[in-house]
Amino acid sequence: MKRSTAGSANEAAKRQKVSSATGTRNQGKGKETLEWPEYFHDALNTVLAFLSSRKHLATTFPMVRSSVEGLLKRPLELFKVAELKALLPDIVEFAYIPHSDLRIHGETVSQQKKRSNSPDFALHSQTLAIDTPSSSRLPGHEEEEHVLRLEFSENLCRTTKLIKATPEGEVSADLLQAAARDHIPVNPSAKKALATSDLQNLIIPEPKDRPSIDDIILEIQQQQWYKIQIADRRTIKEKEAIEGLLDEPLSHTIQQALRESRNITSLYCHQTAAINAIARRNHVIVSTSTASGKSVIYQVPLLKFLEDNSNSTAIFIYPTKALAQDQRTALEQLLWACPGLQHIKVATYDGDTPQDHRRTIRETSSVIFTNFDMLHTSILPHEEHWRTFMKNLKLVAVDELHYYSNLFGSHVAQIIRRFRRICAAVGNQRVIFVSCSATISKPSQHMKRLFGVEDVEEIVEDGAPSGKKDYLVWDPPSMKNQDPGVAKLGQSRPMCEAINLMIFLMMRGVRVILFCKFRKACELAMKTLRKQLSAEGRLDVLAKVMPYRGGYSQEDRRRIEHEAFSGHLLGIVATNALELGVDIGVLDAVIMLGFPFGIANFRQQAGRAGRRSRDSLAVLVAEDLPIDQEYVDSPDELYNKPVDDLIVDVESKVIIEAHLQCAAHEMPLSKDDVIYFGASLAELCDSKLRKDKDGWYHPHPKFLPYPAKHISIRGADDDKYTIIDVTKVGLPGGVPRIMEEIELSRAIFELYEGGVFIHQGLTFIVKEVSHDTKMARLVRADVNWITKPRDFTDVDAKQTHRIKEIAGSPHRAYFGRVDVTTVIFGFRKIRGNKELDSVDVETPPYERQVIGFWFDLHKDLLGLMREKRLDLAEAIHSASHAWMNRFVLSPDLRTECKAAEKEYNKEGSQRKRPARLIFYDASRKGSVSAQAFDHSGEVLRRAHDTVEACIHSATCSEGNAVASKIGALLILKALLNLDIDADSIAKQFGSRGPETIVEATYVRPLDGIQVEPA
Repeated sequence: MKRSTAGSANEAAKRQKVSSATGTRNQGKGKETLEWPEYFHDALNTVLAFLSSRKHLATTFPMVRSSVEGLLKRPLELFKVAELKALLPDIVEFAYIPHSDLRIHGETVSQQKKRSNSPDFALHSQTLAIDTPSSSRLPGHEEEEHVLRLEFSENLCRTTKLIKATPEGEVSADLLQAAARDHIPVNPSAKKALATSDLQNLIIPEPKDRPSIDDIILEIQQQQWYKIQIADRRTIKEKEAIEGLLDEPLSHTIQQALRESRNITSLYCHQTAAINAIARRNHVIVSTSTASGKSVIYQVPLLKFLEDNSNSTAIFIYPTKALAQDQRTALEQLLWACPGLQHIKVATYDGDTPQDHRRTIRETSSVIFTNFDMLHTSILPHEEHWRTFMKNLKLVAVDELHYYSNLFGSHVAQIIRRFRRICAAVGNQRVIFVSCSATISKPSQHMKRLFGVEDVEEIVEDGAPSGKKDYLVWDPPSMKNQDPGVAKLGQSRPMCEAINLMIFLMMRGVRVILFCKFRKACELAMKTLRKQLSAEGRLDVLAKVMPYRGGYSQEDRRRIEHEAFSGHLLGIVATNALELGVDIGVLDAVIMLGFPFGIANFRQQAGRAGRRSRDSLAVLVAEDLPIDQEYVDSPDELYNKPVDDLIVDVESKVIIEAHLQCAAHEMPLSKDDVIYFGASLAELCDSKLRKDKDGWYHPHPKFLPYPAKHISIRGADDDKYTIIDVTKVGLPGGVPRIMEEIELSRAIFELYEGGVFIHQGLTFIVKEVSHDTKMARLVRADVNWITKPRDFTDVDAKQTHRIKEIAGSPHRAYFGRVDVTTVIFGFRKIRGNKELDSVDVETPPYERQVIGFWFDLHKDLLGLMREKRLDLAEAIHSASHAWMNRFVLSPDLRTECKAAEKEYNKEGSQRKRPARLIFYDASRKGSVSAQAFDHSGEVLRRAHDTVEACIHSATCSEGNAVASKIGALLILKALLNLDIDADSIAKQFGSRGPETIVEATYVRPLDGIQVEPA
């Protein structure tokens, strides 16, 4: 994709002409072959021939130049290769890159460990030490920080020919020369030598001066690289503000604070409705759009409480540290602008708060910014230190309430009940709970279940103004229709398009955020942005782009957040860590790389743009996954489909029992506490806790001394690997540097010796991994490849603890111990679409025991499916996802996803898997599978009834590539004992590879197990 920040319409027209003037022309049934003019014969063809012969090496222009000049016996000028780039813009890469980027193998990987059949792509130092001829070196370039590289598609097999599209009166060579001017690369190190006119073309407009979104979309559609990717466009008109009135006017000091710190002189109707409800001492939930000023609804009541009594305290709870940091800054500014309240202290109290600061915060701060993790592990277990704070507590605000659902939300519900119990014990039963949320279904119901309170006032009328917003569904051209090798460095075509769209927008002064679904995609996108902007000499733009995701160190997070909050950034590449309402300055556009994990996520991410009432843009760049293509084909669902209800399970005995252990440690329990913990309290206390002689219940000794340490409320693995940068170790003053921590479940797939790890867009080679100390040592290496693990995961049922009937069926559901084993046995080095090398590694298997349940398929069904030539792996995979799509807590479950690489391998696989639908808890400390098992038959019925519309999952680890709707329907019918008309099933084309499924063997139950009724 070619971009330019400025240029005349004539130049754009020239580029269009050249693009359309390449290839061959068909006339009728015959084909007219056109000859190249003499101008093109020598230099360009020689360069093509040289590149084709060297296509596996990183090729620099000086290297090509020397060889081609030896063949031509005359100089090869820079603009000749620029003409080649103009002819083949999507094939040839002709740009400056950092000198070290030419490495093919990291020098830190021991060559002794390489397999004998692994080719050595290393470029020796004398090749890299390029003495650039003076005619190709830009003036003012004194040191070779960058080198000029030529790279092209792995499958350049066509001979492009100029055709008669050249208008009469124009010479094709002149046309090509004119287009080539746009393709002469700029050396980033030589910007100071550019002419004044060129520097003016590099200037990016200020955000206030940027073009309108309408003009930008029109400009996109006029670009040479635009191939009608916009599959759908929706425009939401701007909306005027709706103001409201307060029952009691605010004091002059609070009005002054709002005016001076926020420029607020009036309030929206949803803000006044919430403030009025709090004044009536009602609990409140406000569910309105992103950036509608929801924080005002609890900040203004706080100021009122503090003016009435300076000893008042409040707790503000946020799901992420970044959001808490943002809101703390906003409150401090508001307090500082309020006469009489400048002395009020606020503080962040989270996992990054130093231990020696925590006592001071407890004793001196009026407001703390925290999260439920800290409430669970630090505040409630040490409630004796917080009693004064709790007695004076007036307000608890929980932001982004939609974040708390499923397993995490179910834990949070019990934490809030523990918190309310402690407040009541210190004599404070008048705490007001306020919550804010993006637009969700049934907001008051969600808050009631989460908080355990009844008098909740729901406010959903949105009074905030909004600017015009355009939504685009962007469907990249299929890779089948593209020249192979267009994607570089492991990028998919959608990633290429998303990144180039982001650069196109930033060059026009549009502040943009690119959302990626996964951390690795986020880092790869940043790596590619870094490479492309450097190659184009736009280090000024690169300096204003940063990645943001979970896992970064505290120092890195604070630095990035500071840049974002101050509005210095032009672009952000992020995971959903910034999906929430963090104020990261004015954002004009959002690009979503792939459909997020749900409609609610899509709308939340899209809402991040246009936060200041200007026109804005939201682009969904569809991936090749079936679920993305569903929304390409049916875009109405993105805007009209209802958001799923948020699920909080407040009756799970497993979760309640865990928090009863914690509550009893905080303060002994009695059966009167049923008002907080529900009807199962008496049973659980008698069976799971220890009762003293006075009738009080205490935690079981096995949970002491700190029961909270035994509960992971986010369901994540406690084990983490520390990633250490040892690049400078051994150099003067060089010390190891901790880069980040990642969960064990991620480490197993990303940390293996010789693998490439990407951090903040920079590549590192894994030098050593210690599973004993859980540390990985990495060295910096600018490599032009990525690695992908060669792995497999087996999910095996090992012991049956329960057996349950399926209503009306002779088949059974089984519940018990499940072993999950992941093995990394090697990795592939990938550049573009080409595999450079396949490397074997020896790593210990990642083994874990979890709880799960399963359905075994009868051999009669397997026989029928084989007779009809249905792929068993496809059918099992789709039936598993169909079941999960109908179970509300499925985000906390996993299944064995089938990989296309294995299932469609013509050579077959030694790993034969049982004919079984199997599900298990995502966390070793989870309890969702037990609840799923209890309702397994009901969910089977719902899955059967909706299978026609629902066999794909947004969370499928293998992209739903192995799928069969017919096969899934047959499995569900068989398990439910419904009639199957075998004659009506057409014989299929059959499996695309040798069969990988075998009959499941019976899993031995524990002694004395009885079959439970349906």
